[in-house]
Amino acid sequence: MPLLFGTAGVPLSAQDRSSESGVNRIHELQLGALELEFVQGVRMGSEKARRVGQVAVERGIALSCHGPYWINLNSRDKEKIAVSKERILQTARIGKILGVRSVIFHPAFYHEDVAELVFERVVQELTSVREVLDAEDNGVVLRPETAGKRSQLGNLQEIIKLSQCIPGILPCIDFAHLHARSNGHFNNYDDFCRVLEETAEALGDRWNKNAHFHISGIEYGLKGEKRHLVLKESDFQYNELMKAFQTFAVEGLAICESPNLEEDALILQSTYKSLAKVKEE
Repeated sequence: MPLLFGTAGVPLSAQDRSSESGVNRIHELQLGALELEFVQGVRMGSEKARRVGQVAVERGIALSCHGPYWINLNSRDKEKIAVSKERILQTARIGKILGVRSVIFHPAFYHEDVAELVFERVVQELTSVREVLDAEDNGVVLRPETAGKRSQLGNLQEIIKLSQCIPGILPCIDFAHLHARSNGHFNNYDDFCRVLEETAEALGDRWNKNAHFHISGIEYGLKGEKRHLVLKESDFQYNELMKAFQTFAVEGLAICESPNLEEDALILQSTYKSLAKVKEE
């Protein structure tokens, strides 16, 4: 499977805001993927999920989905942890009906806790989520995402280690978040290659042939991410990232989260394909 490019949410140029329209517009744009955004909650029924999934199959579009923002497996409130786990389960269950490859989510905040203890708690809670899904024969991959804010669990090593500790877990590597979290690092070919190499060495082909990336421009400060930006209005060296993708021949989905969505997704895809032609020559 090649590296497929797509948008985080229905393209802005779609006929309407429905998921079906989003899939159709992705196809018209000759992109390959769509990430359905359940960030405000899972508000899609089973019948609609089946329809959307069928349209995606007919159009040859790969789907993923992003879980709700309100997930915190390190909450002080045990009830909020239970609700957080249920939100992951809800997303994975509707995801299975949709036929998605992966469910993306941010797992936890550190609060004032030691990072190692937070990690252990997240492993415990995610393991129980994975056990429920496995009992339901739900093989959708859960993907904790690298986080752009330093207050969140989600540096690269933590996300890789979660994937090593728990079967059915793989990373979502958000390069804009890595760039913001490090206050401007992770922004050249060598940096990107190190990220891809470290992940591949730790997880092997189960990741290298089924990778998932988020890409956008980003504004950041000392505490990390502030807001996403259009690629060409940011300092993010996306062309260097596309070069690294070519070098490592990663396969999977590359989802654009820029405010202009499909415009930047098409730029990423075009840059990637032009580098492929140069590589062939």
